[in-house]
Amino acid sequence: MDWRLFANLAEAAGTRQVTVEAGPGDTFETAFDQLLDAHPELEAEVLDDEGEIRDHIRVLRNDHDPFVTDDGYDTVLEEGDELALFPPVSGGCGAG
Repeated sequence: MDWRLFANLAEAAGTRQVTVEAGPGDTFETAFDQLLDAHPELEAEVLDDEGEIRDHIRVLRNDHDPFVTDDGYDTVLEEGDELALFPPVSGGCGAG
């Protein structure tokens, strides 16, 4: 299973894509834990002091938040799932 990372999260991990061993039948939590095991530098960016995903971090499974549309950490992964982590999206014109 592959994770796509964006912006400062990709910079922190040194890559835009991370392949983990989790696959169909495993849970989202397994894939998420494997991502953080592979790139522990992401923990400070993604997790708060209680070990929960920070409010401003967007987690997607197939373009949907698994904590909203699925079973959160217990979401069972399926063949072809795409996982992604996004930092906060900032506004502005990009000039500066």
